[in-house]
Parts: sequence; structure tokens; C-alpha cells
Amino acid sequence: MRALDDSRLVIPERNGNKRLDGMTNLLSNQHVGLLFIVPGSDYTLRINGRAWITRDPELLGRMPAEGVTPRLAIGVEVQQAYFHCVKAFRRARLWAHREWPGADALPSYACTVFNQIRPDNATLEEYEQSIAESDAKLYV
Repeated sequence: MRALDDSRLVIPERNGNKRLDGMTNLLSNQHVGLLFIVPGSDYTLRINGRAWITRDPELLGRMPAEGVTPRLAIGVEVQQAYFHCVKAFRRARLWAHREWPGADALPSYACTVFNQIRPDNATLEEYEQSIAESDAKLYV
């Protein structure tokens, strides 16, 4: 996210997000609610506003990541901004890392996605291998 001025911000669409549904939703409803989480902080920032999709090359050119310039972004005109109550984060002990379950106690990312989409042309093991290979490319 990048603040453009005191009342506008922009959120670049990064390669790999694969969440075009959010962009599609904006075509029929321009109202958005955003919740910003700051690591280590119990407070969250809520922003409500009117959004639009932009392909402005000058704007997008100011937001490269890993050498890649986004092709689209969501612009937001802020209509409301306020902090949310911290009680839910404190009760959830979100930042209490020592209390988190171990990674081996949770299903893998691949297993979770596999169970959601239930692909006909792959086993769970094949899907896990495919995701592992894709993830490995991130660290090359």
C-alpha cells in the first residue's frame, strides 16, 4: 500500500496474488473496507472508502517490487479511517509466538488448498510436490 496524499492510497496488484475476484467485485461495488495489521501491534487500522481500478503507468511505475512493475492497482479514496478495538487481538494472543501450534500440528498449505479445490487430475502428493517446486523458484 502506498499513500498518495492525505485522503488517497493505492494498493498494487502483485504477480502471484491471483485474486482477480477482488478487482471484479469493484466493477459492481466501489465501496471497500480495508483492515491493516501491523506486526507486533494490537491495534488495527480500518479504512472505508471508494475504490477504483487503475492502470496509470506513472503511478504503477512508482511501485515496483523485486524489479516487477504491477500492471494494475486499486486506488482508494479514504472516507473513514479509525483504529479498531484491540480486545480481539489480545484475546487471540496473535503475536504470542511461543503459544502458536507447531507447523507439524497444522495441515500444510498444499493440503488446505487441495481440499478446497479438489483437483480431478492430481493426488495430494502430486499437488504438494508441485507447490514445493513453485515455492523453490522464489528463493533462486
